[in-house]
Amino acid sequence: MKKQIIYFTLILGTFTACNMKQKQVFIHKSAYGSTTEGLAVDKYVLSNQQGMEISIINYGGIITSWTAKDKNGDYEDIVLGFNELSEYEKASPYFGAIIGRFGNRIAKGKFSIEGKDYTLAVNNGENHLHGGLKGFDKVVWNASTSITDSSASLILTYLSADMEEGYPGNLEVEVIYTLNNKDELSVTYKAITDKTTIVNLTQHTYFNLSANFNSTILNHELVLNSDSFLPVDNTLIPTGEFRNVANTPFDFRFPKIIGLQIDEEDPQLKNGFGYDHCWVLNEQEKGIRFVASAFEPKSRRFLEVFSDEPGIQFYSGNFLDGTLPSKNNGRYEFRSGFCLETQHYPNSPNQNNFPSVILRPQEEYKSKTIFKLSLK
Repeated sequence: MKKQIIYFTLILGTFTACNMKQKQVFIHKSAYGSTTEGLAVDKYVLSNQQGMEISIINYGGIITSWTAKDKNGDYEDIVLGFNELSEYEKASPYFGAIIGRFGNRIAKGKFSIEGKDYTLAVNNGENHLHGGLKGFDKVVWNASTSITDSSASLILTYLSADMEEGYPGNLEVEVIYTLNNKDELSVTYKAITDKTTIVNLTQHTYFNLSANFNSTILNHELVLNSDSFLPVDNTLIPTGEFRNVANTPFDFRFPKIIGLQIDEEDPQLKNGFGYDHCWVLNEQEKGIRFVASAFEPKSRRFLEVFSDEPGIQFYSGNFLDGTLPSKNNGRYEFRSGFCLETQHYPNSPNQNNFPSVILRPQEEYKSKTIFKLSLK
């Protein structure tokens, strides 16, 4: 009971701060609904002194909204999502979610560890995608909060049982979202296991920095700190080749408008229906470093991404097709959002030349990515 008393005192204090109209770091918790299985889901709104607000539900650890100021100082929502929990349960293309146990694809849903074969659900053509039929994006996480003078944190934990979705080992996972007063959201991932397994966690927010979900993201300028990318076959499984980006549509080493070359006659663009590839990030030995940025010229919003991961999946919203309802009563049309998913490479368990995704007992999985918003 002691923890509960402290918690509700904290929340009451944040309401007081709001009533006084003072800009302070705070967290507002409210009920968001119940799953079809009857599990209660809560929403947590992290706010900083600048006025940025990030709403996260403990179903899937989903970022449901994220406000950032534009050149006029107006705060608007810059991420795709839904208005209702039922929509996330029914047909979400991983909007804003934590992805696991394995982000991205595993060829034919098969891999081996220490001579033992494992079979996963095939949920993306002939391949396994984003953790399976009920990945981390579709479970209710345990949630707690922490506040300092300069940051607000939501701590999410989940125990993925041995052989859940076909993965070996009881995996204890912790994901911490922390918003600070520099308009930075850090996402820290940790995991331990009692049996040798594979882990590749990521975050799947769809951004549209214009805050106009009726517009495409093709006018955004993108930078990727990468000299090479991973070509894929027609099922989006990497071939194993590391291909130099020079003189290809995949060269984003310097600011380039996303739409400039996206429809060129290129076999790789045809395989991905646009960009849906993993870039091999530079300076991997440095740990957390600059890996990507995106700039929207009308709003002047500027997003920077820093991470210790070896790869980043840039996805240009090629499978959005106007069938999903948007938060402003419209529809999410083709290429109306983009993702920058920091991660290990797709199909890593089946590629010996890719960085390892093996996690053993007595080891700890750790990863961190920072998203920073500003004006440019």
